[in-house]
Amino acid sequence: MTDTPIPAGSAPADATPAPSVAVTATYIGTATVLLRIGDLTVLTDPAFDPAPTDYPAARPLRRTAGPALTADRLPPVDLVLLSHDQHADNLDHTGREVLERASAVLTTPEAADRLGGRAEGLAPWESRKVTAGATTVTVTATPARHGPEGTEQVTGPVTGFVLAYEDENGATVHLYLSGDTVRHDALAAIGHHFPVDIAFLHLGDAHFPATGDRAFSMSAREGAALARELGARTVIPLHFEGWDHFVEDPARIEEAFAAPDLAGRLRRLTPGVPEELRT
Repeated sequence: MTDTPIPAGSAPADATPAPSVAVTATYIGTATVLLRIGDLTVLTDPAFDPAPTDYPAARPLRRTAGPALTADRLPPVDLVLLSHDQHADNLDHTGREVLERASAVLTTPEAADRLGGRAEGLAPWESRKVTAGATTVTVTATPARHGPEGTEQVTGPVTGFVLAYEDENGATVHLYLSGDTVRHDALAAIGHHFPVDIAFLHLGDAHFPATGDRAFSMSAREGAALARELGARTVIPLHFEGWDHFVEDPARIEEAFAAPDLAGRLRRLTPGVPEELRT
C-alpha cells in the first residue's frame, strides 16, 4: 500500500485527521454522486450533459434523463474518482470540464495517461491518502471488469474504489464504489481486504443491440449476490436509469433486495438531495 499524499483543495501540509467525520451523499444521476466526508468533497464519475443527448460510437449511447444537479451548482471539488474515461455515461463533455477544476483525480493508469493534468492512475490494490482540512481519506483501487471475459480490449480498463476514514468513535469506515463492472471472481477479494460498510453498486444490466445477450454491468440480482459476498451493511444502487442501454426495470432492484437475508440493507437516494450516511 502506497501512502503518498495527494494535496486536495487548500489543506495545510500539517493537517491532522479529526476523530469525527460527518458524511453526506447527493445522488446526481447515473454513476455521479457528490460525497462530503468531513472536510473532503468527492465527486464520482462526472456526467452532467443535459438530456436528450446522443453519443455516436461503436456502441452508441443516448442519455434520456438529465442530472439532478447541474455542474455550475457544484461546490469546489477536492477529488474526482473516475472509474473510466471511455464512456459518456461515466465521463461526458461537461464532466471533462469538471475534471479540469478538481484539485485531484484518481482513475485507471490508462485514463490518467489520456487525461493528463491532475489525473493519477492507480492499479488494483494501490492506495493514496487524500487530505482536505482536518480530514484524511485513504483511497484504494479495486478490481473491475466492464463486460464478459474476453471483451476487455473493447470495453477498456475500469476500476472501483474503497474509501476508508475514521468515524466519530475512531472506528474505520469503508465505502465501496464498484465502478462499471460485471460480477466476476476477482470481486470476492474486496470483501477479504475490507469490511464493507456501504457499497455503491453500478447496476442497470447494460446491453447493446450489437452485442446480443452479453451484459456490461450488473443486474439487480447480481448486485444482491455481490452484496452478500462482500457482507455490505448498506447498499446504494447507481447507474440504473436515464440511459437507453440500461435495460433492466429499476423495480427489479427492490425485488432482489427483498430477500430475508438482505432485508434493510438497500437504500435508494433521492436525486439532488444531500442525505446523511450512517454506518
